[in-house]
Amino acid sequence: MGATDSSKGLAMTRIYSYSQPIDSDIVDGFCLLQKGFTDQFVYYDKQSANRYMGLGRCIALPQMEGVEYEIEGPIDQPPVFFSFNRFDAENPKATDELFEAFPRLKFMLPEVVLVENERGRMLQVNSLSPVYPGRIARFARQAAGAPRRERVTVPFTLERDSREQWRAEVDAALSAIRSGRVGKVVLSRRQRLLTEHPFSSKDLLVNLIDGDARGTVLLYRYADVFFCGCTPELLVRKRGQQLESMCLAGTCPASEDPDRARELASELMADEKNRAEHEHVVHFMREVLGRICHDVSIPREPQILSLRHVQHLHTPVGAKVLEGVNLPELVGDLHPTPAVAGTPVGEAKMLIRQIESYNRGFFAGACGYIDGAGDGAFSVGLRTGVFDGEGGWVYAGCGIVEGSVADDEFDEIDMKLKTILSAFGE
Repeated sequence: MGATDSSKGLAMTRIYSYSQPIDSDIVDGFCLLQKGFTDQFVYYDKQSANRYMGLGRCIALPQMEGVEYEIEGPIDQPPVFFSFNRFDAENPKATDELFEAFPRLKFMLPEVVLVENERGRMLQVNSLSPVYPGRIARFARQAAGAPRRERVTVPFTLERDSREQWRAEVDAALSAIRSGRVGKVVLSRRQRLLTEHPFSSKDLLVNLIDGDARGTVLLYRYADVFFCGCTPELLVRKRGQQLESMCLAGTCPASEDPDRARELASELMADEKNRAEHEHVVHFMREVLGRICHDVSIPREPQILSLRHVQHLHTPVGAKVLEGVNLPELVGDLHPTPAVAGTPVGEAKMLIRQIESYNRGFFAGACGYIDGAGDGAFSVGLRTGVFDGEGGWVYAGCGIVEGSVADDEFDEIDMKLKTILSAFGE
């Protein structure tokens, strides 16, 4: 049972959460059950059993304080909340019409959560009153009988953005760098996508999970709009006092030829521009975690993270959280990192507002889950897009530092866009 300090005077929200083991494939179960729910949430790590797929909305809360929960059922699994946050919630520019359709909610508790973690696979049903046994039995029966999912190809066209405009934006960024205003700024591009026939959030979800994109698959659907993608960047994972994160910045192409891939990776490791871009993130992590953690472990030399379309400089991060520091505070302290904003972070955000013609919405925002015990994980919403079943917008970005060449960065973003475009099965 979880509760908060009543001395704070917060009204308690009581949640009843029933969890039981299942043998079903949780993706197949989700694909069958999703027909009955307009709200959908997914945090699905393709590399490890850290997978949570939510359906419906039991309740939405502005903060986790004031939550009390009753565990029902044979598994002591705290209720799982999802949280999808905008990159720059205070940006006065309007988002596009699709992002604008999402409500500004903080922590959302689904009615049904399909879970696959280190304890196995399970079905969780959440309610504001004791969970009706018939609902549990029905959802479990439906998940057990779910057919094997199938991938669907969705042909699309892209409305290309302007290379000339991009050059002007990079020039503005480099001017700010040379004036000493920032050391790095991360700029992004977006492109309009149109499809030949309607598609669903389920179609893109299945293609991302079963396709060759590597990372964590994200989905947030609200009514007929949805945000999704497959991000390589973990922002923070907390389990008890143990924290896990990463520094991810610096990019080169991938290759299906192993020898060529190693050659490109070696060039990336030796590239001064990319190493400097990566070091901005490492320095930020050392500084922030040094204030709120102990036993901070950040290797001096980066590694190579190889993805399907690109390779990145990658430095794993570990630490132990100081007593009293919770996961939402960690997310607030760490996001945005210099990997998605620049450095200094605050000034880089202001520069992004000036240079970019649009509001990023959830792109590059902190997206993840937290359970009633305070554990969970958030990733950065990279390689993502927002859609309405007939088209949408796709996003990707790159870091601009002294020495950046606009056309090279434009081509790098095109490589990164291949990840979200793979969601259409091509």
